[in-house]
Amino acid sequence: MNVGYARCSTDEQDLTAQREILLGLGVDPERIYFDHGLTGTTRARPGLDQALAAVRLGDRLTVPKLDRLARSVPDAREIGDSLADRGVQLALGPTVYDPTDPMGKMFFNILATFAEFEVDLLRLRTREGMAIAKAKGKLRGKQPKLSARQQAHLVELHQAGKYTVVELAELFNVSRPTVYRVLDRVQSVCA
Repeated sequence: MNVGYARCSTDEQDLTAQREILLGLGVDPERIYFDHGLTGTTRARPGLDQALAAVRLGDRLTVPKLDRLARSVPDAREIGDSLADRGVQLALGPTVYDPTDPMGKMFFNILATFAEFEVDLLRLRTREGMAIAKAKGKLRGKQPKLSARQQAHLVELHQAGKYTVVELAELFNVSRPTVYRVLDRVQSVCA
């Protein structure tokens, strides 16, 4: 049996191209498992878990590319070794990974290294971009749910003893933790 697995990291991305590749590689449409909106660095992926559970001795797990399966060398190795131990073939596109072949093993590790490298580069670029935006004053973080005036009014009502935290949360249409944060900020400023 040939089982397929496809993944895309964001909800905006489309799995159609990966699905077509898997169909072209002989995977039955009923045997394709998907993860949509989950990164390859996240090990807990329901679609991957289902695909791994579906394969048995003599079966094949097919992925369009290795980076769809894992985005780190340890994860790729763990999945590859686990499949090999169970007698399941792993196909990366049209190429079947052979863990007993030194060249195949090296090629697999190189692909896994590149997949991990891509993720690391993306993280680095994101951090750099955020640092530049913050330096320019364009990245201010999450905005408070209450304006300064609303916060002052909330503190005033609380200090007057007229309302409990739960009542203040309902009155200002915010959560209790938000009320506590506002009160904590005032206490830390006054201390």
